[in-house]
Amino acid sequence: MKKRKAEHSRKTKETDIKIKVNLEGCGKPKIKTGIGFFDHMLEQLAKHSNMNLTITVKGDLRIDEHHTVEDVGIALGEAISLALGDRNGIERYGFMLPMDDALAHCAIDLGGRSYLAFNCKWKREMIGEFPTELFKEFFRGLSAGLRANIHLKATGENDHHKAEAIFKALARSLNMALKYDSRNKGSLPTTKGLL
Repeated sequence: MKKRKAEHSRKTKETDIKIKVNLEGCGKPKIKTGIGFFDHMLEQLAKHSNMNLTITVKGDLRIDEHHTVEDVGIALGEAISLALGDRNGIERYGFMLPMDDALAHCAIDLGGRSYLAFNCKWKREMIGEFPTELFKEFFRGLSAGLRANIHLKATGENDHHKAEAIFKALARSLNMALKYDSRNKGSLPTTKGLL
C-alpha cells in the first residue's frame, strides 16, 4: 500500500494556508491558525483520528475569523482527499461520542459527494475568541474539499463540551472511514465502480 500523505496549500487574497497530512500517523498535531480555540479543536481532530496534521495559516483576522475558518475546512478536506488517492481499499463509512454532558453523533461517507447536515444549537455566540456560527462553515468547507457526506449532531448544556465532542466524533469517524481494509485491496467500496 502506498503511503497516504499529502502536502497542500491554498492561497487567496484572504488566506494563505499550508497543510501536511499523514493518514498513517499517530495523531500528532502542529496547528497555527491564529485562533486559539480553533487550534484546540483541530488538535482534537488530529489526535483522535490518528492523523499527523500540520496546518499553518496567515489569515485576514484583522477583519474577522470567517475566511480563515472556512478556508481551512476547504483546504483540509482537499489535503485528506489528496492523501486518499483513488480511495481503493478504504472502509468508507464511519460514530457517537459522549463528553460529560454533551453527546455528539457523526456519520461520514467518503463516497465522493459533498453534503453537510449540521444540527447543533449554541447558547453562546463565542467560545473563547471563536464565533460559534463558524463551526458550520468549517464543516461545510471540509465536506466540500473532502467530497464527503458529513452528518453532525450535538446535544448538551456546555458549548465547549459540545464543540469538543463534535470534533472528536468526526475524528473517530474519519479514523474508521480512512482505514485500509486488505480485503478490499484494489477495489472501491461501491457497486458503481467510482467514488
